[in-house]
Amino acid sequence: MSWWDDVDGDDSDADEPYGQYDESSVRVRPNPKGNRPRTKVRPTYEDAPTGWVTNVDRGRFGVLVASGADDERVITATKARELGKKSVVTGDHVSLAGDVSGDAGSLARIVKVAERTTLLRRSADDTDDVERVIVANADQMLVVVAAADPEPRTRLIDRYLVAAFDAGLDPILCITKTDLADPTAFLAHFDCLDLRIVTSRSDDVPFDALHEVLDDRVTVTVGHSGVGKSTLVNALTGSSRATGVVNAVTGRGRHTSSSSIALRVRDGGWIIDTPGVRSFGLGHVDPANVFRAFASHAVPVREPADGIPLDQAHDWEIVDRVQAGELGPTGVERLDSFRALLTGMGAEDPGTE
Repeated sequence: MSWWDDVDGDDSDADEPYGQYDESSVRVRPNPKGNRPRTKVRPTYEDAPTGWVTNVDRGRFGVLVASGADDERVITATKARELGKKSVVTGDHVSLAGDVSGDAGSLARIVKVAERTTLLRRSADDTDDVERVIVANADQMLVVVAAADPEPRTRLIDRYLVAAFDAGLDPILCITKTDLADPTAFLAHFDCLDLRIVTSRSDDVPFDALHEVLDDRVTVTVGHSGVGKSTLVNALTGSSRATGVVNAVTGRGRHTSSSSIALRVRDGGWIIDTPGVRSFGLGHVDPANVFRAFASHAVPVREPADGIPLDQAHDWEIVDRVQAGELGPTGVERLDSFRALLTGMGAEDPGTE
């Protein structure tokens, strides 16, 4: 008998010891990470508790839960992995999972971010279109500027106004330290805007005027370092945000806050205090929104011709009003600032043809 006959022959005798086994006898190793099989079905969190992000600190989020109820509390949460690269910022409305008791040591997870109604952003500079989100869902922007110490910078205020209009926020201008200098000449730069203005002294905060515009609204504050923004916020909210002084040599303020935080106004409403900045890049802004920051109802007097981009139209109201002398000497200065912004953003100068 050949070796082939032995291999291909009847091997029933060899299989006989295994005849008692079938597929059900196979032993399956347990899942080392748990006994439940993995699934691609993810929870929808439709009934998850919701909250409002009040501050962000190194990957941890303060979230206000049950606002206005007897069990109102601020809990600590982290961002869930399923959110991926989606950002979570102060002012976001979020859905939560995990421990939302707010007890010491408890930690919840932010599993969903609601659609944002407004979004305040800035970029590193005017040529950088990579935006940094600062605050979500605010109603208005309080631009804080000092009448002196440090000296006011009209072009920085122009940038704030552009950012406010681009974000869909109503701008309000608050002039502090009016006991140190008369702000009339500075405010003349904004005469051509329908802009609400509140003035404040170092020794007299205008509570009534400020509450009139802040109550029952979410307001984000912005301002150059050292203008007294934190002092103003502390007076309105009863908080104890650190305040700083202006360097006598450089004339610049020192940064006293490093993150945005939402604080409740004494008589209702919220203030979101942001870190002081010395520059505000607008690389992410649509050039069409720049025009609104330089004259009330700054829209084309005539529609641009077919094929001409909006930011290259020559018939803008501010240009016509400057030519007509309606805006006076300050109008010429604002037009210069207007052109500088457009040039920095790479947009076409509207010209004065």
